[in-house]
Amino acid sequence: MKQIAPSNHAVTFVLLSVLLDMVGFGLIIPVLPGLIEDVGGVGLSQASVIGGWMFFAFSVAQFAFSPLMGNLSDRFGRRPLLLLAIAGLGADYLLQAFAPDLIWLFVGRAIAGFCGSSWIIANAYLTDVTPPEDRGRVFGLMGAAFGAGFVIGPAIGGLLGEFGPRVPFFVAAAVSVLNFCYGYFVLPETLALQNRRAFSLARSNPFGAFRVFRQYKGVLPMCAVLFVFFFSTSVYPAIWPFWGMAKFGWSASMVGLSLAVFGVVMAAFQGGLTGPGVKAFGENGMVIIGLVASLIAAAGYGLAGSLGVVVVLMVVHGPEGFIHPMLTAKMTHAVPDDAQGELQGGISAVMNVAMLAGTVFFSQIFGYFMAEGSIKSPDVGFFLAALGIGFALVLYVAFVPREEKKL
Repeated sequence: MKQIAPSNHAVTFVLLSVLLDMVGFGLIIPVLPGLIEDVGGVGLSQASVIGGWMFFAFSVAQFAFSPLMGNLSDRFGRRPLLLLAIAGLGADYLLQAFAPDLIWLFVGRAIAGFCGSSWIIANAYLTDVTPPEDRGRVFGLMGAAFGAGFVIGPAIGGLLGEFGPRVPFFVAAAVSVLNFCYGYFVLPETLALQNRRAFSLARSNPFGAFRVFRQYKGVLPMCAVLFVFFFSTSVYPAIWPFWGMAKFGWSASMVGLSLAVFGVVMAAFQGGLTGPGVKAFGENGMVIIGLVASLIAAAGYGLAGSLGVVVVLMVVHGPEGFIHPMLTAKMTHAVPDDAQGELQGGISAVMNVAMLAGTVFFSQIFGYFMAEGSIKSPDVGFFLAALGIGFALVLYVAFVPREEKKL
């Protein structure tokens, strides 16, 4: 396929779109525990359990509809689907800002899951315009945009949370509106008409989306590694704010600051070290380095006794950001150009099933070990996550043979 050469504005928009989506998502993380406590009239341990089920609603919706969005983008192009996802997120943030009870918060999380496929289409967009040998670097930049969003969003969200838990939702809605307006005027279409394919409902079935991993040689083992990895690392969205508040007495602003520091680390590793790392160690080596660092960090958080130790562990944690973009790049090498949207939808399906199960699991673990009458410890989830990441490392080394790593 001859790569389309979009304007610099368009490529910038794709990365900026992901950045702003993550800013909007990050804005609400520090205040979500307080909002659940306020709206539901519950304590911190019960709020963590409710938060887990809210993330379940988000993940179910994203799992159900992401393959549909990916396949629609293979049929109708990337531009309309990306703009639709961004507009939907803006509407969702407004709904949650005005939510009068927990039911509406759950509805808002489900809408966010439906519309949260912008990164899938952004990945397919960049695949359209990037030669195979450069995709590891480009997906690393995508990861850096995620990380930068986590610098800006939680930091601002934590500060805005001091004015009330609903304020960051209004700001997140405004960010989505600005993102939509910018994209409407600068984003071109990159999927040429001759490279589009007929829409298939069977391919859009969320369970049918897994077929992409069986169809193409070498993809299935990496899919298994992704599943275990995302299940294990879902401990962070599941319990991080609750863990910080319970273990160290963090405020919403402190939760936001901790996430911002983590975002700086991830952006630095993904944006500055992905390209040199691939040249030095290859995509295979980068995945292994990332899994080892991820394992050490998860176990370390459970053992950490001070904020200083947590900050050091965040630096150790940085190479985890290589795992997803490297595995994604490797999978794109094995899939034809007209199925890249389907692949991204399939990857999203794996991620969402894993995070759906993992977030509920870790939130329930946290709630159980923080409830009255139990052996109280906010750290159990991190120790279990470390075990899971270790298992993902074993799977990768044992079941992704070297010849399959050079797809």
